Amino acid sequence: MTADADGRAEIDLDLLAYRATARALAEESIVLLANDGILPLAASGGRIAVVGPRADDPYAMLGCYSFPSHVGVKHPGLALSVEVRTFLSALREELPGREIGYAQGCGVDDPDPAGLDAAVALAAGADVCIAVVGDRSGLFGRGTSGEGCDAADLNLPGLQAQLINAVLATGTPVILVLLTGRPYAIGAFAAAATVQAFFPGEEGGPALARVLSGAVNPSGHLPVSVPRQVGGEPATYLASKLAGRSAVSSIDPSPLYPFGHGLSYTAFDWNEVRCQGAHRPQDADVPPVTRVATDGTVAVSLTVRNVGDRAGAELVQVYLHDPVAQVTRPAVQLIGYARVDLEPGQERQVTFTIHTDMTSFAGRGNRRIIEGGLIELRLGSSSAATPIVVPVELVGPERVIDSSRELVTGVEIT
Repeated sequence: MTADADGRAEIDLDLLAYRATARALAEESIVLLANDGILPLAASGGRIAVVGPRADDPYAMLGCYSFPSHVGVKHPGLALSVEVRTFLSALREELPGREIGYAQGCGVDDPDPAGLDAAVALAAGADVCIAVVGDRSGLFGRGTSGEGCDAADLNLPGLQAQLINAVLATGTPVILVLLTGRPYAIGAFAAAATVQAFFPGEEGGPALARVLSGAVNPSGHLPVSVPRQVGGEPATYLASKLAGRSAVSSIDPSPLYPFGHGLSYTAFDWNEVRCQGAHRPQDADVPPVTRVATDGTVAVSLTVRNVGDRAGAELVQVYLHDPVAQVTRPAVQLIGYARVDLEPGQERQVTFTIHTDMTSFAGRGNRRIIEGGLIELRLGSSSAATPIVVPVELVGPERVIDSSRELVTGVEIT
């Protein structure tokens, strides 16, 4: 805090420490959805074409409740209160050895196609094209995303899909960068890599540039599913087994990228899975079952090893599968996770301590209960990739618990 000439207090709300936190949050939130090996980008050699309406706009980093998008848009002459770097400027600083050209191509929701030809020409003459598309955040119709800014379907707004298809048609490899407030249906675009950033905040531009350059190894995982179709159903991964089966519909209901999905520039190996109190049946073909009282805890541990050549973070996720219950249950439900930071060749043990209260649900009597019976703890890298299955038998009478009680899975990383 400082004082102006009249002795009035001046408060700095944009300290370097705050920006460092904003940068770290942005870097850890960015999700690498797909990558055929084109990322990370080389530091030198070759031309990069950057196209799209979100590439050179600082507002592309901000959500609808940020001050500039919430209030500032009502005052056109008002400058941004803090520095917000655009992706384009950050990329040019991050990769000074690359020739980087820019053509907007189209607006966010502007129907004017006049800029498409320039974007196509730029992409055709480049070695790689980065298409930065997405939303303009706002309130009550002033944006394409935000409170009161709904969408009739999950197509990208305006001519942005046309722009992506046009640069893809040039044959130049395309990296798709999404700065959006909602997941859009992007399954029709055969991009070489896809990066989802949502609205990453004031340090989002440098964070994105560092992820694409490889200075930051992406570690974000999806908090929502990315739909395969523009109808986007089911909207949540918390659906019954029947809801996720294409056998009951002529439209594939599975997501393009499931809840919890996220890639890295390195690779991880999981092994040495152990469960405290496992009881092995006499039949060797039957997996060991852990028996625990309906008011007890179960501990599951595994070893995670970085088998790649660069440091990275793995996100180990634990899902509950309850096959038989008095009401329909989601096929899987996230009940715990652990972020494990590892250097190349390093391994660490992760232990989840799960109380049976984590298996509770609202029963037919509208009370939160825990039932006896067989459940499964499924460990994996997303809601759709859970190769490790730990059977658990809950033993004892049905229990009723306080519905306001906070339920937390314990995590220990050693």
